[in-house]
Amino acid sequence: MRRLRNAIAPVVLVILAGAVFQVLFGSETVAPRLVSSQPVALIGAESDEAVAVAADGTILAWFPVPEESTLPSLPLDTPPEAPRLKGPALEQALVLGAAPERLRPYVESSYYGESGVDVNLTSGVELRFGDSTQAARKWRAAAAVLADPSVTALDYVDLHAPSRPAVGGSGHTLPPVP
Repeated sequence: MRRLRNAIAPVVLVILAGAVFQVLFGSETVAPRLVSSQPVALIGAESDEAVAVAADGTILAWFPVPEESTLPSLPLDTPPEAPRLKGPALEQALVLGAAPERLRPYVESSYYGESGVDVNLTSGVELRFGDSTQAARKWRAAAAVLADPSVTALDYVDLHAPSRPAVGGSGHTLPPVP
């Protein structure tokens, strides 16, 4: 009997602790989740006060941002109070997070315009993504357009339909092939 009581006691304690925790905190429990620590964008203009953002929109307040950072900027002056971005800023982070490694050095900034997420390249070319759905596929379409030798200058690439990207203008030269 003593052996059974000793075996059951820890289980009962865990159940009681869980019940007390549920009563005290209700549905506001903490759920563990893995946070990518690779920054994909910055919030804040001043490099000493800039805050990094992960690909899933998590604010990386603990991440030291190098002074000579080449990360694209989000159009926010200060990070939100929440631990993760919401709304248009989250859409931008999701798009920037899907950028292929070889194109990241050419990404300057993003903003949320009339048609959704727009990404500006360092050459001045604008990539129009719309929303963040199929962001990786849209980036592959953008890379294909930018690598096309018949395209030498353009102003924008519309990626709303990634299987049929549209280009327009001739005012900006393409970034060099990585």
